[in-house]
Formats: sequence, structure tokens, C-alpha cells
Amino acid sequence: MTRLAWLVATLGGVGRLRPAPGTVGSAVVLPAVLLGPWWCLALAIAFTLAGLWALSRLPAAQDDPGWVVVDEAAGQCLALACLPAGAGVVSVLAAFALFRAMDILKPGPVGRADRMGGALGVMLDDVLAGFFAGIVLLAARAAGWAG
Repeated sequence: MTRLAWLVATLGGVGRLRPAPGTVGSAVVLPAVLLGPWWCLALAIAFTLAGLWALSRLPAAQDDPGWVVVDEAAGQCLALACLPAGAGVVSVLAAFALFRAMDILKPGPVGRADRMGGALGVMLDDVLAGFFAGIVLLAARAAGWAG
């Protein structure tokens, strides 16, 4: 079980890639946008639930070490879910950049969730980063930005 939990937490070992495993973990799920927004939302939920399961079984993951990237996959998929079906490359890159910015800068609730620690804190800060990136994307769409 520990091996399976590690594989989930690292997205099959992606979390061991250097440099910037969080950025790589976010990038590997970008093709999910081709499935459409509902599938991206379903993947975000699946990654979140799988991540909570895996991290609760890995004591070394409780402080969000760099090799844990399932949280980035969940947050990035949530941001991608806010793009329209058939979104172009510019929109996908905007979703990627916004998510990474929210994840790195950790504004407000994202930072509070990050400081929670434990499996929930590890997952929640990235889910919130994806949520806030998604809000920005939806606001841009509402304002007429086609990307």
C-alpha cells in the first residue's frame, strides 16, 4: 500500500523530476483540457480524493515535500475546468500561469491552507489555488477575453 500511495503522491514518479517538480506536475495534466471542462472537474475531484488517501498513508508527505505533486494535478485540473471546451493554447497557458502564480504566491486563504499541514493542508492549498485561478479565468471570459 505504501508503494501505491507513493505512486499516487508523485504522479507515477513525476514528483522526483528536477528542477521544479511542482511545475512539472502541473504541466503533465495540461492535456486533460482536450477532454473538456467536465472531465477536468472530474479529474480535479479524483486527484483530490486520491491525494488525500495517499498522503494520509505517507508520514513523510505531511509537510508537503517537493516530491508530492498530486496536489498540483488537482489544482491545475480545477483551473482547466474553468476553460471552455476547445480552449486554445493561449487560454491553457493562461490557466497554467495563473495556477502556478497562485500556488507559489499563496495569497490569503491559499497561504492559510498551506500552513494547516497534514494531508488536508497539502491538498487544500493547491485546490484553492486552482479555484482562484479559475475565478480569474471565468472573469476574463465574462469580460470578453477569448484567449
